[in-house]
Amino acid sequence: MARFALVTGGSSGIGEQYVRQLAAEGRNVVVVSNRDDENRRVAASVRAEFGVEAEPLCVDLTEPTAAEQIFEYCKQHAIEVDTLVNNAGMLIFNQLERTDSARIEAIIALHCTTPTKLCRLFAPVMRERGGGHIVLMSSVTAWTPFPTISHYAATKSYLRSFGQSLWYEMRGSGVTVTTVFPSAVDTPLYSLGDGARRWLRRLGIMQTADEVARRALRAARCGRRRCFPSLLTKIEVAICYFLPSWVLLPIMRIPAVRRILERI
Repeated sequence: MARFALVTGGSSGIGEQYVRQLAAEGRNVVVVSNRDDENRRVAASVRAEFGVEAEPLCVDLTEPTAAEQIFEYCKQHAIEVDTLVNNAGMLIFNQLERTDSARIEAIIALHCTTPTKLCRLFAPVMRERGGGHIVLMSSVTAWTPFPTISHYAATKSYLRSFGQSLWYEMRGSGVTVTTVFPSAVDTPLYSLGDGARRWLRRLGIMQTADEVARRALRAARCGRRRCFPSLLTKIEVAICYFLPSWVLLPIMRIPAVRRILERI
């Protein structure tokens, strides 16, 4: 069986950067998302540029059987996954009462159910083989309640807890589990103009997808259980961790702060 790295949400943003950086290392890749044309574009691009095998796989990761579909595809095509990057995500800025129920169900499936089931399917195979890497994309919002994205932050808190627990369960097996906590990243998830993006990058508030993926993969290779991709991220997490929610939540209710959050 040929060894591959599998990246969910690999057709754009941080996921595409994971795919490109893994391919640059000579790794074969499986590009998974629900956008078939984009999967094929990314796969064709890394094949041509890096000379690796690249499999595009179109799966709706919000479906209840998504993880099983991916696992079965790998079995049928003799693909041995030794690096699993659970990257796919979605972001909705809105108060819970204004958010469509279907969107809430989708974000829970995408951030919680499918990553958990993928780990449940692939981790035992990695353990039996004696090695592998699992990457889980959480967020700085996992460390504090976050109005206007309450459902998003809650799912990222789930990944934080799940990743830490799975890391402990896999200790001594040769399988590393790394949970990544990025802050704002310059990807299509944020509906910002080019000028605002450049300004935020210059200030160090927003990172590039390339930088986040590079640091996350380095952390995974080193076997670290947590990855904070920037100094600012570490500072943000420290503030969220040590300041009580009764201090943080009123700050988020300040009209100017709320307007900024709603425009992101």
